[in-house]
Amino acid sequence: MTLHLDAVTLTYPDGDRRLTALDQVSLTARPGTLTAVVGPSGSGKSSLLAVAATLITPDSGRVLLDDRDLAALPRAEATKVRRAKIGIVFQGANLLASLTAVDQLLVVAHLAGRNLAKARPQAMALLDAVGLADQADRRPAQLSGGQRQRVTIARGLMNEPSLLLVDEPTSALDTQRGDAVLALLRRLTSELGTTTVMVTHNRAHLTEADQVTEITDGRTRHLRAYALSPGQ
Repeated sequence: MTLHLDAVTLTYPDGDRRLTALDQVSLTARPGTLTAVVGPSGSGKSSLLAVAATLITPDSGRVLLDDRDLAALPRAEATKVRRAKIGIVFQGANLLASLTAVDQLLVVAHLAGRNLAKARPQAMALLDAVGLADQADRRPAQLSGGQRQRVTIARGLMNEPSLLLVDEPTSALDTQRGDAVLALLRRLTSELGTTTVMVTHNRAHLTEADQVTEITDGRTRHLRAYALSPGQ
């Protein structure tokens, strides 16, 4: 599914005035591609991700997933769409300390009302795809930082989302582990045909992206596609 943000504006109350987080932002991301949203802290990157995830309704503009405007949906309907079609990888692993790696994924299936016995093979297949099939029974404290982040990515893919939204996936990782996570996102996006949007402040990782949107002070500065193939 193609994601299209059309002239999205988002403001927050700030005393007796309103602070503009997104100012007429537009963005298009297509299936099988990785779009990076880059900018300094406070530029509006995470706000853009929250709007795309239906976690926040913008003041104006459209959030189209294919031709359906998610911004116009009632909250309950938006929640259904988010559970069925959108995967979210938050900054940091945010895993449940008491659950094993495979159970982290099965919780997502449970929330979607799926049969857990039937969902388990898929959970194991996703852990295998991120190189952690042999760590399925380990809890977060028994995993490295990079392994925890890979579990989080697998969790985000558990319900086979059309849209995957990723917030600063390498912020808590060293360079080597960060590069491995970015390469993994690149590969899974291509293999699964997912529309992936990733916010980051690390420009060293932009060569993994098919296109880059730069945001400053809530405004899209430019959109550019790389001439090189991902990873070159």
